Amino acid sequence: MAVYQVVAIGDEVLREKAKPVKEITPNILKLLDNMADTLYAAKGVGLAAPQIGVSKRVIVVDIGEGLIELINPQILEAAGKAVDTEGCLSVPGMVGEVARAERIVLKGLNRKGKEVTYRVRGLLARVFQHELDHLEGIVFVDKAQNLRKVEQ
Repeated sequence: MAVYQVVAIGDEVLREKAKPVKEITPNILKLLDNMADTLYAAKGVGLAAPQIGVSKRVIVVDIGEGLIELINPQILEAAGKAVDTEGCLSVPGMVGEVARAERIVLKGLNRKGKEVTYRVRGLLARVFQHELDHLEGIVFVDKAQNLRKVEQ
């Protein structure tokens, strides 16, 4: 597998709307594997393909409960509101408060092409929303209040 350099804010790919995956090919499976390796190497909790320079609708998430891989994810329902501190691998050294839905239902395809649905709340819901924003060309600093530098 491979660990990729995470693209930093300012790179155009982070502002593009990512393209849907039309077919799960060996290259998409390799992308998922490499994204997982990159996520763990960077000690993150979520990573979207645009963050490694690939404009595809693919995300990987692991908040410590096991890896979740989603292709063409979309939110079906969102409820509640919670504000919490977020950071981003593409915006190193910065955090801010971001309002997001507290509970979401989302669906996508797993690596086998099977549709999967997740009903999640709390941190996992937040991470999914953060990564789906990346697929729309949105970076957390676009939504954050009280942006500030943190020690790395």
